[in-house]
Amino acid sequence: MAVLYAREGANVAIVYLKAEQSDAEETQEAIEAEGGQALLLPGDVKDPKFCRKAVERTVKEFGRLDVLVNNAAYQETREKFEDISEEDWDVTFRTNIYGYFYMAQAALPHLKPGSSIINCGSITGLEGNKMLIDYASTKGAIHAFTKSLAQNLVERGIRVNCVAPGPIWTVLQPVSKPAEQVAEHGTDTPMKRPGQPEEVAPAFVFFASEADSAYISGEVLTILGGETRAS
Repeated sequence: MAVLYAREGANVAIVYLKAEQSDAEETQEAIEAEGGQALLLPGDVKDPKFCRKAVERTVKEFGRLDVLVNNAAYQETREKFEDISEEDWDVTFRTNIYGYFYMAQAALPHLKPGSSIINCGSITGLEGNKMLIDYASTKGAIHAFTKSLAQNLVERGIRVNCVAPGPIWTVLQPVSKPAEQVAEHGTDTPMKRPGQPEEVAPAFVFFASEADSAYISGEVLTILGGETRAS
């Protein structure tokens, strides 16, 4: 996603956990290889003060903020509902939906007509998932947050949309699921495979571009490898 934004001429600020420093630096190199500038912002979106600081540093560095992408997520597989602890529930909600709320509120004063907020949802937010109850619940909240915020900001000329992927091959899978489930990830789609991040990223570029999606706000776009059952 960051690379495709850089190819379109954007400078990109990346929020990430400190443990992901090497990944962030690799992404920075990829952005710079496309001619863009990258600002690395280590921190945790569960902290509203960090979210405000991240936005302030971005505006100070680049002089403006046009697009906010909310993409942070926490996920842990639990076979039994009673195995979800209160701490699990809290961490999932504070990361997946509180973080989106904090970042959107921090960014809004800097957004202008034509700006765009893009949230990352999930097919689980539309259909649920028996082993990802807390995660799916947050994704449903993100979809409703997207539609509600889009209605709230439409008169200001700021669009809000959501990309809701199905099974995508990311590092979230092996760190949150048993190995046997990881091995089968995405094989139940009509395309018989998981999607790749680069197959999802163009949707985020589309929603960021006023030239391409100026008449679209409040939309939840699914990317499901051929599935058509979502509504």
